[in-house]
Parts: sequence; structure tokens; C-alpha cells
Amino acid sequence: MSKYTHHKSEHRASGIKSSDFPTFQLSDTPKKQGFAFPAEWAKHEATWLSWPHKEASWPGKIETIYQPYCEFIKIVATGEKVRINVKDEAMKTFATAELEKVSADLSQIEFYFNETNDAWCRDHGPAFVVKANEKAVVDWGYNAWGDKYPPYDLDDVVPTKIAQHFNLPLFTPDIVMEGGSVEFNGAGTILTSEACLLNENRNPHLNREQIETYLKEFYGAEQILWVGDGIVGDDTDGHIDDITRFVNEDTVLTVVESNPLDENYLLLKENLERLKEMTLLDGRKFKIVELPMPSPVIYDDTRLPASYANFYIANAAVIVPIFNDVNDQKALDIIQGCFPDRPVVGINSVDIIWGLGSFHCLSQQEPAV
Repeated sequence: MSKYTHHKSEHRASGIKSSDFPTFQLSDTPKKQGFAFPAEWAKHEATWLSWPHKEASWPGKIETIYQPYCEFIKIVATGEKVRINVKDEAMKTFATAELEKVSADLSQIEFYFNETNDAWCRDHGPAFVVKANEKAVVDWGYNAWGDKYPPYDLDDVVPTKIAQHFNLPLFTPDIVMEGGSVEFNGAGTILTSEACLLNENRNPHLNREQIETYLKEFYGAEQILWVGDGIVGDDTDGHIDDITRFVNEDTVLTVVESNPLDENYLLLKENLERLKEMTLLDGRKFKIVELPMPSPVIYDDTRLPASYANFYIANAAVIVPIFNDVNDQKALDIIQGCFPDRPVVGINSVDIIWGLGSFHCLSQQEPAV
């Protein structure tokens, strides 16, 4: 459990016991109907966000995050729609004024009145699965990273509201799952972490095999591969999007720590060794690109989960959090080498990371069909 009492914020009680598994008819799952979750680099129709408003997620400095947050939106909007969940007209007006300050293209930005508890749309937003020219939404259960930051009832129903608004088919697996805990290569493989998905604060009634079955059936995958732990300071219990990211079907970027005395050194070394042993569905091993970690980012005596791996792959750019660090440019260059088809842009995330997440945590892609 996180030692932090601030940041990020009645989950639908499942009442499921292991003896009840599976609780769904396999013919009703996205996989059985031919749907799958695409890789992030596949073309987007839009990016979904939930406008930040919870002061407790950025104690004492929420006003400092709007400029880099809006810069992020401005870049994404050059290549796709940006769809933002807001509470009401007042929040829409405030958001519009902030976006105008950075000269974002407002014609590319749409607002939807879906009230939220917090801003972390990667985890509470809709998971869009596609087949041919069809799209559907998966609404996983959401409990704010193991009931750490109640209330979260508004966040938990956001995907269903969006599916209803767009009249899209809706799947509701009654287990807890967060978008930041899973990483996709678009060819049947999902990467995740034991520290998060096997944590008893998520789905204590399910074992590893049962969780894998849910992932395969509702994301349309064939293979689940597991790393161990997440980075220090990550209150999500180890989301994969701070550690290891696919950049194509057989290549991963993974963060490594060069300082043997750093708290992240051994756990990232172990994850790297695991990645070296993994094989894809066709038997190939991963191509592995190592990404440095920034120096520890400390604020208010708290180590924050600063990682260059929390980048977002938009249509027009790859947007990377940077931290006024000596490794910023090195990280940008390495990531650029993995994405020859689009520019890599760094945005200062020193203030945003005080919320214990960055650009990937804040966003969720809607694929084009």
C-alpha cells in the first residue's frame, strides 16, 4: 500500500467468488466477437482526457499544471480530436480559457459533460476495442488503485456514459482493471506487472490464470507477459506505463537505473532480465531498447514516480515528460530513434508529476476505424 495520503482519487461490488469463475459467457466477450484493443501507435480518431480539478491530487500547486497540460493538448490536437470530460459549463469555460493561452486549435477540441472525481483518464476512461469498421467500449471496474483515494464513483461510470452517448456496444467485465496497468503490441501480446494486477487490493477473488483469461477475452489478446515490480513512488502499485512500453510489435523500451544505490536499481534490473527471457507468440525474443531514468524528483520530502516511459503516442507526435534533468535529451533521442514516423516532443512534467502521474496516465486513445 502507498504511504501517501494525498493524490489521485462505491466501486460496483462484484460479489464474485473464485468458484463462480468465469462470470461471463465466452460468446459474449469482445474476443469471441472479433474485437481487439489496438496498439497505441495505430491511428486515433481522438484522445480522451478528464479535465484536472481535484486540488488534493496536486496539493498546493494544481494551478501550475494547466500550462503544460494545455501544451500537451495543443500538440495532440494537431493530429486528432481531443475529447475532454468536464463537469459543467463553468469548467468548460475555464478549460477553454486555459487552452486559448497556449493557442490550441479549439476546432479540434470537444467537451463532454461527464463529471469525474479526478483526472487520470488512462485508468478510468473507456477502453476502445475495434474490428473492421466497428468500435465498442469495455468498462472495467475502477476502485482508485485499491481504494486509496475515494470517492471514485463518478470515474467508475465514465466509460459507460461515453458508450451510451456514442451508441457503442458496451462490455462490462466485473473486475477491477486500469489502463495504465497494461501495454499492447497490437499483435496479441499484453505486458503487465505482478505488483499491480496480482495485488490483493484489486481482485482478491482471482488468481493469475483467471486474470489472464479476463485480459485475453476482453482485450482480444492471446498472450500475457509479466514483469515484477513498478518504480518507487508509484501509488498505483506498479503500472507498466512507467516501466516498459511497446514501440512496435517486437520492440520494447524499458527504463533502467544506472546508479546501484538507487531504490529503483535492483527492481528495474530484474524486470530487464525478465524481458530478455520473454518470447512472443511466434517464438521471437523482444528487441529491447534501454531508456535511462531521470535523477530522483523529490517534492515535499516525497519521491515522485518520474519516468520517461510515461510518454503518449499521438497521431502527430510522441509526447514525453521531461524533468529539467541531465538525461532529458538522451531520453528524447532514444525515443525518437524508435519512432521514425513522427516527431518526439518533450514537455516539462516537474509540476504534473506531483500528481504521481504524467501524460500517458492522463490520456486514453480512441482508435480510428
